[in-house]
Amino acid sequence: MDFSINNVSQPIQSLSKVSNAALTPGEAQANFAETLKGAIDNLNSVQMESDNKTEALANGNIDDLHEVMITAQKASITLETTVQIQKKVIDAYNEIMRMSI
Repeated sequence: MDFSINNVSQPIQSLSKVSNAALTPGEAQANFAETLKGAIDNLNSVQMESDNKTEALANGNIDDLHEVMITAQKASITLETTVQIQKKVIDAYNEIMRMSI
């Protein structure tokens, strides 16, 4: 699996794009849910790739330690980015809930 920062930032960018056409609340909710699901699926695939390479190294099937370490770091960075985004989303939600109508 090729990994770049675009794989991490792509779901974030799609959240920030606003089309000129008005979306219904249901469509907006479906788009948001789809974007979050895609980001979580991406995180899961990166984590699985790291786990598979680590297991292959432990079994002696891979000799390149650098490749395994790079994959583990990519998984770590992706997880940390996801956690930070989650924190920001929760903070934004709490701020919206504190607003008076």
